[in-house]
Amino acid sequence: MSASAATLGGAFAFPGTSLTVNRLGYGAMQLAGPGVFGPPKDPATARAVLREAVAAGVNHIDTSDYYGPHVTNLILREALHPYPPGLVIVTKLGARRPADGSWVPAISAEELTAGVHDNLRHLGLDALDVVNYRVMGSGHGPEEGSIAEPFGVLVDLQRRGLIRHLGISNATAAQVAEARTLAGIVCVQNSYNVANRGDDALIDELARAGIAYVPFFPLGGFTPLQSATLSSVANRLGSTPMQVALAWLLHRSPNVLLIPGTSSLAHLRENLAAAQLELSPETLAELDGIAAEAAPVEH
Repeated sequence: MSASAATLGGAFAFPGTSLTVNRLGYGAMQLAGPGVFGPPKDPATARAVLREAVAAGVNHIDTSDYYGPHVTNLILREALHPYPPGLVIVTKLGARRPADGSWVPAISAEELTAGVHDNLRHLGLDALDVVNYRVMGSGHGPEEGSIAEPFGVLVDLQRRGLIRHLGISNATAAQVAEARTLAGIVCVQNSYNVANRGDDALIDELARAGIAYVPFFPLGGFTPLQSATLSSVANRLGSTPMQVALAWLLHRSPNVLLIPGTSSLAHLRENLAAAQLELSPETLAELDGIAAEAAPVEH
């Protein structure tokens, strides 16, 4: 294992591919302006964050052409192109951003095909390493419903050589199962953290298949009680709540890959240092109990 892999949570090989990444990666969403819309206030710092991440060994970057829109992909290209060998850029499709900054589903064959070409053009690539189909529901969380038609469009684009590998995001377990009948998928990207563990069974199932699980919102949806427990653990360990949350995720399962995002160099360094945080069995047990702290009391 290389030094960078050892210091970034170890290495993970995407199934059925030649792609191997360090488990602690980087999410580019926050490089866009407020609300993930428009340009950043400080483009020079945005480029510096990307360059420092890669210099530290990050070789898995998550992005999308609908961040901005186009903003994060253009910054990625400005900062890193020509891309270093081994860098895996994962993008996603399924939404668009009109002028009012809203998030609108974009799942027709024409929209998905145009989205692939937009990502290729803005990133300066001939083929996309991994594309996640982002399931867009009426709310923020996953909603049931067949994804066969739009996912099939991406399968066709993969056959044409524009996409190398496929994944799915914001999906239910049934949608993941459906996607796996249509193509080999290499990753699932869903909301999950130490307090919100609805995907526990899915993570374990994917681990058995060697498929990556990429959680987003590592500190999302905590109750005050849950946050207080996390802060208490962080204070005891001399770390930040975010570092503890990331370290717990790395301990959760070897197929978990992290993509914490930030537009700050200081926060980037803090996030990357989370892989070095050691959690004792007692601390892990305490953290595992956080999810129960918001559970309703049965009468």
